Amino acid sequence: MAPHGFRDGLSEAMAPSASLFRNYWELSRPDTLLPPTLGMVSGAAAAMGALGQTDAAVVRNVLLAAACSACLNAASNALNQVCDLEIDRFNKPHRPIPSQRISRNGALRFSIILYALAIAPTAWITPSGRRECLALFLLGALATWAYSLPALGRTKRFGLWANLTIALPRGCLLKVAGWSTVATVMDAEPWYIGMIFMLFLLGASTTKDFSDVAGDRESGIRTLPVQYGHRQAALKVMPSFILPWALIPLGCVIWNPWKNGQPMLRGHPVFLTALSILLTLWGAYVVHLMLKEAQTSVPGENHPSWRAMYGMLILAQVGFAICYWIPSGRAFG
Repeated sequence: MAPHGFRDGLSEAMAPSASLFRNYWELSRPDTLLPPTLGMVSGAAAAMGALGQTDAAVVRNVLLAAACSACLNAASNALNQVCDLEIDRFNKPHRPIPSQRISRNGALRFSIILYALAIAPTAWITPSGRRECLALFLLGALATWAYSLPALGRTKRFGLWANLTIALPRGCLLKVAGWSTVATVMDAEPWYIGMIFMLFLLGASTTKDFSDVAGDRESGIRTLPVQYGHRQAALKVMPSFILPWALIPLGCVIWNPWKNGQPMLRGHPVFLTALSILLTLWGAYVVHLMLKEAQTSVPGENHPSWRAMYGMLILAQVGFAICYWIPSGRAFG
């Protein structure tokens, strides 16, 4: 057994490293990493269910892309905090950079490393013989840079443009990239699924802004709640919580123009319709929270509607995967 003094010295030496790890882990905002990881897996699961491809190579592609998706989201989170230092000093002073637990340059280096770890491995995901997954990850990364970086426009400053640069990579491109780990994306089906999630996040991403109004207004960030007030902003994004889910049962009955004789959505039609109804009801509940509690949340904390929206997004991701893996009983040519 090691002497008591040696153990104490070893613990003291390891403590700074453990603290540094916790700080960078917090910088990556791990509570936000599950939905994009699930989104990637869900998009892949839809392709696997639709095409019947479940071999070991496909599974390896999916797991690699899911890890890359989490890295990309963490990289985006870190970059956003680097660019939002002045805002976070007002809204979220407890975060690692404004609390001076991590330097701004250290956070920027961390973000660059994560972007490299997120993008580079996708070059080896080529089930269709093309690097479609790599292209989609590059487009997603570009959208996150445009959201945060002043040199690329910093769309975060401009209300609906900010929502679009969140919804495009985390809604549409994420689902299509998941599909690309299994098969080519030269098909209307993955883009139709991605469109549903993009339209949802186009409005749903506003829920993160309700608790940041004071700091955003002070810093010239014109989110929808800053421009229109809490209630009007909630009313403007309300359709995004209801209307996109109507596209799910519609996709079960309209034909895919690229796949003659096949429906747009090849998941189980009954279960997809049930999922649509459940998400519509949940969406109505989130709208209720936005209208009821928009002005009662504590600055710096996540608004109740944001938490409910995240749960809704997770349900949608998991639900789509399940609906594509339940045998539908329909024959496809």
